[in-house]
Amino acid sequence: MQSETVTLSNISFEEYKDQILRDYKIAIISRECSLLGRREVLTGKSKFGIFGGGKELPQLAMARVFRDGDFRSGYYRDQTFMMAIDQYTVEQFFAGLYAHTNIEKEPFSAGRQMGGHFATQSLNEDGTWKNLIKQKNSSSDISPTAGQMPRLLGLAQASKVYRNEKSITDSSNFSNQGNEVAWGTIGNASTSEGLFWETINAAGVLQVPMVISIWDDEYGISVHAKHQTTKEDISLILEGFRRDKDHEGFEIFKVNGWDYAALIDTYEKAEKLARESHIPIIIHVKELTQPQGHSTSGSHERYKNEDRLNWERKYDCNKKFKEWIIEYKIATTEELLEFEKAAKKEVRKGKNEAWNAYLSEIKSEQKDALEILKLVENKSSNKNFISPLVKSLSSKNEPIRKDILEATRKTLRYITKEKFEEKLILQKWVNNYIATIQPKYSAHLHNETESGAVHINEVKPEYDENAEIVDGRVIIRDNFDSLFSKFTDILIFGEDSGKIGDVNQGLEGLQEKFGEIRVADTGIREATIIGQGIGMAMRGLRPIAEIQYLDYILYCIQGLSDDLATLRYRTFAKQKAPLIIRTRGHRLEGIWHSGSQMGGLIHLLRGIHILVPRNMVKAAGFYNTLMDSDEPALVIECLNGYRLKEKMPSNLPETRTPIGVVETIKEGTDITLVSYGSTLRLVEQAAKELLSAGINAEIIDIQSLLPFDLNHDIVKSVAKTNRLLIIDEDVSGGGTGYILHKLIDEQNIYQYLDSKPQTLSAQPHRPAFGTDGDYFSKPSIEDIYEKIYEIMNEVNPVKYPELR
Repeated sequence: MQSETVTLSNISFEEYKDQILRDYKIAIISRECSLLGRREVLTGKSKFGIFGGGKELPQLAMARVFRDGDFRSGYYRDQTFMMAIDQYTVEQFFAGLYAHTNIEKEPFSAGRQMGGHFATQSLNEDGTWKNLIKQKNSSSDISPTAGQMPRLLGLAQASKVYRNEKSITDSSNFSNQGNEVAWGTIGNASTSEGLFWETINAAGVLQVPMVISIWDDEYGISVHAKHQTTKEDISLILEGFRRDKDHEGFEIFKVNGWDYAALIDTYEKAEKLARESHIPIIIHVKELTQPQGHSTSGSHERYKNEDRLNWERKYDCNKKFKEWIIEYKIATTEELLEFEKAAKKEVRKGKNEAWNAYLSEIKSEQKDALEILKLVENKSSNKNFISPLVKSLSSKNEPIRKDILEATRKTLRYITKEKFEEKLILQKWVNNYIATIQPKYSAHLHNETESGAVHINEVKPEYDENAEIVDGRVIIRDNFDSLFSKFTDILIFGEDSGKIGDVNQGLEGLQEKFGEIRVADTGIREATIIGQGIGMAMRGLRPIAEIQYLDYILYCIQGLSDDLATLRYRTFAKQKAPLIIRTRGHRLEGIWHSGSQMGGLIHLLRGIHILVPRNMVKAAGFYNTLMDSDEPALVIECLNGYRLKEKMPSNLPETRTPIGVVETIKEGTDITLVSYGSTLRLVEQAAKELLSAGINAEIIDIQSLLPFDLNHDIVKSVAKTNRLLIIDEDVSGGGTGYILHKLIDEQNIYQYLDSKPQTLSAQPHRPAFGTDGDYFSKPSIEDIYEKIYEIMNEVNPVKYPELR
């Protein structure tokens, strides 16, 4: 049988009994939600469901030791835990299942995430931080397998920073002397992912207060552990990470998921070690079941044999919990039966209330639409076509918004050539309806308040008459020095960022001045460098995660794209992570250091500002702007700019480079040239040489790819020159394709063009190595010159005869 004792923690038997019965009630309510939730999906009220049945007991044990200020980073089986910490109700369970877009009803994501993706609200209505140490916290879940692990590392590291970094002046909303634990959960099959192993290694090195629970039910969807894990035992192969008297590492516990008493004891031991001593912990919770299979997409009877199914019925954790309660005379069979009946009733009631709340909003919108449609139907000469639409919408007892807009928008097609007042009323209603409803699904990709980065005003650099001429690296170094002195919660970390002051000395001497916590070296592990940044940013710090070269972004693209870029959006602006990613790129050498991923990044990182400063003064200004805001950004410094000479501004700490604003760096009359980063230097040289051919080009530095030219200044230039060439070093159709889309579809630039808008990009392959490799792979000065000349030749072949 199970362990015979439960730690009483100085409570009376009656309190102990009440606590156990409360746990049992939560367990059976959670299970009943799973069962009824599956039925709701199969009857069509929800698109998909994935539930936590079979994992109830270990989550109750984890909840017992989860304190205010702690953070969870988990996955979609943790519904019992969220209920146990009073952050999840039955009504909210079903509101998530129905994708209710009301943030009050579905407080995790306002219907944007599939049910089972949990979060707590870290922000006030105005976007400022709540007091996170006075509430229990869950970072917003993501579906990608093991994607929660890198962020978990950062959530735990924040406690270490707050405990040990004495220069931080105000952590009152974020930490109580670093006593918070970060709790991670993951399925045993998901431990096969590289993100899991990278996080385990990094946490062991950093020694952070992190407790990882591995829910082990022997399967990953339908695939047995023998195909997932060496020796079919994750804790066994993690033994090399276990600490000993000579080495720091993890403490590892193994416990059966149906053994309530042992689970309580294990989690109490783990919490004490992690909270007091900042020792990372792994709890391998074995012998769990998944009685409903992986999800509503199929049944587990398809892949489990009868012996396994019989074992799961016997060792279902809720069943074993009930047996234990009866055996130790905490309650009788009859008393527990009453609990179960009450739970079923409570869940059915919560389901009905959630469905009615969800449906009532849409039925009200349906009613408004039908009132106008019927007026139009009676007035239109196309009544025969409109009546079926009205009838169809009227017959929808459980409408969705798609039904409403299909009926109203199709009706407008039939009355295009008619003129009567009701038509105008319908047009206005449809436009207003879309304007009202669309934000429920699209708002909050970025900070929409006045503290948003795009609202930070430009402060241009100023120069003394005898301004010092320095290497670009000195400018970026001195600006970081100023920022670290001003903001005590800034940290920067990455490969070679600490002791040597980064590979280009842009952080030279800063570790010695500000210490190894604030300016730190890391291992070669880009995914968890980003995870450190995301987690620490979610806990009120201002991290700068350094990815040594732009190419290495590909190692961490999943975390950037699926986690950081979507965080504000997927929580309906209730969580944020103002992480700055610092890297360097443009005109790099060879296939693996080519810096030509811009097209991919632009599309994968919507939700993160992508900034491409042409020099270090501009880069410094971007960092200053970002520190005045609270949004994530990727800053790509020019690799070949650290040794180039620049004037040192007299107001460097005050400079602000605006986000979403282009800059005209040379005025001209014949053609507008648009570019960014290091390629601009080639464009400038080509433009100088074109003057001798009588071609006067205007050059615009994009500066910011996401967002792009918010003031539509490029169109103003083209209105003057009537010609456009976009130049970058990305593959054809990448960055330039995106820019051309913006200019044509959003800025309507075509109306001012006298020539076809053109682009000049790199070859479709990665650049070959060496100077000649660069010359034949990416646009050269000669390429740029000849492309512009060719455009002008088409305009006036007499004045500009063919070159070759």
